[in-house]
Amino acid sequence: MHLPALPPLPAVSYVMPVLNEEGFLERAVRTILDQDYAGEKEIVLALGPSTDRSNAIALSLAAEDGRVRLVENPERDIPAGLNRAIAASRYPIIVRVDAHSELTPDYTRLGVEILGSRHAANVGGIMRAAGASDVQRAIARGYNSPYGLGGGAYHGDGAAGEAESAYLGIFRREAIDAVGGYDREILRGEDWELNLRIRRAGGLVWFSPALGVTYWPRASFADLARQFFATGTWRAVLVRKYGRANPWRFFAPGALVLGLTASTGALVLLTIGVLPWASAWTVLLVPMAAYLAGIGVAVFRIPDQRGIRDRLLTATTLVTMHLSWGAGFLRGIVFGGGRIFGRGRVVDRSRV
Repeated sequence: MHLPALPPLPAVSYVMPVLNEEGFLERAVRTILDQDYAGEKEIVLALGPSTDRSNAIALSLAAEDGRVRLVENPERDIPAGLNRAIAASRYPIIVRVDAHSELTPDYTRLGVEILGSRHAANVGGIMRAAGASDVQRAIARGYNSPYGLGGGAYHGDGAAGEAESAYLGIFRREAIDAVGGYDREILRGEDWELNLRIRRAGGLVWFSPALGVTYWPRASFADLARQFFATGTWRAVLVRKYGRANPWRFFAPGALVLGLTASTGALVLLTIGVLPWASAWTVLLVPMAAYLAGIGVAVFRIPDQRGIRDRLLTATTLVTMHLSWGAGFLRGIVFGGGRIFGRGRVVDRSRV
């Protein structure tokens, strides 16, 4: 992939899909407008058919600042919205942003510098989840811990280097154009899939812990379960499509659900007397005991917890993440993605 040298201050287009984000949209846009980057910039919001005040807020922001531009996204899906926003954008650097994320002030300046110095196609940094309520903070702890999501440099404080994917991302437009943009058939996991095609085309995807993004996750366990079921389903679609290109961690939650299902089935059969203890104990105890022990270790080691309530919420978060993701993965392996989205969204931070 041939990428020409960047000028000193290339103009930047931020692209953001928007659907039911009234509690987050304005602040997300303002963190972009407040970037300490001296080059030209624009924000292109791809507006889905929101049922809250998101579109009205977007219209107000566009009227207030000419750098905010709007396009329609009637398909409402994230990949379609990103493609529409990219097509409507004008500048050589594409920064993918979300309405429920907030960029640190130096994000663009540092990212563009790294993009040029590393001759990279895409650069990403650390996703730091945050919460306003007890439950949302517990969910944030799950996001920020390898015990929750189990991989990806952008969930921790790893060393800078070549990466398989990037959270959000600061892209060279040429790289996105070279691979045809986001795949509209991949409704979740679209970032990993795009970065895979960029890497296969010879582009470099780079991780830098100097770049930080605050992410506001779901604020209820029901929303978290729906989100992770959808995520697991579409990870399975990626496994079906790309096979061994997928890292091993994609398979772990599905294997966990199978193991716990076997343990539960053995427990039922033991209880009703179908299986004698001698035949059932290994199937019954090993997967379930190992998982419960692992949750205990995780809850003990994850930082920023205060008291037993926080630890119980952390344990509930981890179990919800693992089992919802795993169940969705098994569903996706058997049936494919279908129309599974997991569109539940966090509550308005001003109301929690």
